Amino acid sequence: MFGAFRPTAAVNVGLLWKVPWRLSVTRKANVRDRLKKVDAVIEAVRASGVECTALTSALALPKEHEMDPKDKYTVFSPHHRGYRKGVHKVPKWTRITQRTNPKGF
Repeated sequence: MFGAFRPTAAVNVGLLWKVPWRLSVTRKANVRDRLKKVDAVIEAVRASGVECTALTSALALPKEHEMDPKDKYTVFSPHHRGYRKGVHKVPKWTRITQRTNPKGF
């Protein structure tokens, strides 16, 4: 219990997730790059001539340069104060799209 091999806080409590409450400048740049890459893929599929419902819905989304910074880095959340939370707090936030939010938020 006391001594050289005493358990640390992470061992006592479990896995300690350290998610910063604010996106860093580097992470914001990565978000912008990721959005631009997705826009490029959507444009390449559109240029290839393929037609499908997924492409139609993807073309309806705003492009990275059309989005407000508020929409790039935060998402709607009915449970948080101000109804917004950082995009990095969403599970699997790098794999799903969150370009649209409810009107007024």
